[in-house]
Amino acid sequence: MTHKPRPRPDTPHLMTEERLEIQALAREFVRDVVLPIANELDPVEGQFPDSMVKQMAEMGFFGILIPEEYGGLGLGVFEYCLVAEELSRAWMSVAGLLARGNGMGGGFSPEQEARLLPKVAAGEYLGAFALSEAEAGSDVANLRCKAERNADGDWVINGTKMWCTYADQADYIVLFARTSVEEKRHRGISVFLVEKERGTFPEGISGAPAKKIGYHGWKTWELSFDNFVLPADSLLGEEGRGFYQAVSGLEVGRAHTAARSIGLAQAALEDSIKYLKEREQFGHPLADFQHLRFKVADMAAQIEACRQLMYHVCTEIDSGRRCDKEAAMVKYLAGEMSEKVTSEALQIHGGAGYTKDFAVERHWRDARLTKIFEGSSEIQMRIISDELLGR
Repeated sequence: MTHKPRPRPDTPHLMTEERLEIQALAREFVRDVVLPIANELDPVEGQFPDSMVKQMAEMGFFGILIPEEYGGLGLGVFEYCLVAEELSRAWMSVAGLLARGNGMGGGFSPEQEARLLPKVAAGEYLGAFALSEAEAGSDVANLRCKAERNADGDWVINGTKMWCTYADQADYIVLFARTSVEEKRHRGISVFLVEKERGTFPEGISGAPAKKIGYHGWKTWELSFDNFVLPADSLLGEEGRGFYQAVSGLEVGRAHTAARSIGLAQAALEDSIKYLKEREQFGHPLADFQHLRFKVADMAAQIEACRQLMYHVCTEIDSGRRCDKEAAMVKYLAGEMSEKVTSEALQIHGGAGYTKDFAVERHWRDARLTKIFEGSSEIQMRIISDELLGR
């Protein structure tokens, strides 16, 4: 007897009509706006044009996670990652731009939310994140940048930060600094809101951009704070609790990075299929050769497996359930998969893939980063193994 599965009303299909519409809207924007810009600007390490950022704001992309009462769309991480995947199919840098809005991980007080979130949703108040340092990457608790009160009660910041993407163009920087030395290193870290003018650094902050091999849509900065003064009310959240604020949004960040990884791999797959159908060798299209067909099959299967795990993780986050292990798994698997798939795509393109005439080299360079940022593959494996075996 043939099994006929019955619909379960308590588990509706993940891709609802609303989600399909959002995905289609993002896909159209990618095709018409992002991809032409990516092909033009990435080879010369160009910055995002203001017109594109404005269009993203008008489409509501910076307010996906922001409540409707503050001018956002009031949607979930699922929709956020759907859009991120589509944007990454054209240019991963633009998918990363989503996180410059959407509240930048929260931490605002109710008063700050009322004042700032409407501007965030409108794309008028985009942020950067200053957490990592030379000796504090995966080991967040090891940060050395200091914040001390002066005689007036204001905060004086001294130290350096690394990997501060978009710090120059941001309207504010979320800064993590040590406000006290505690026996347990993860205590005594606080978070500050540094408001600034877009395109400049205020007095007391200087910076130099990193020389990256990819992620060219924006600059990533090393920042130096030299007696930089912040008002007393610049503290975000409770003093000394910054470490917990840093780790509170990790599940969303890992899902978002997985979405970017999947988008890159999907783009590389689609480019490879197109190339295999057009390119001929020995009197046949490359698509006729079995070993190349099997490469494509394997690439597609790996992408879809990661995509479905990402959907599960997003659903768990939106349902309010903890999924530390699963979020680490999807970030790890998607990053590893993305590097392999984009590398295979470059191989399929042969010598052409090793030129800047095809976008596949860009996808490959960007995919390599997904194994490093937002928590390296090694850190994800540590999290997963700790969950399974204990710390």
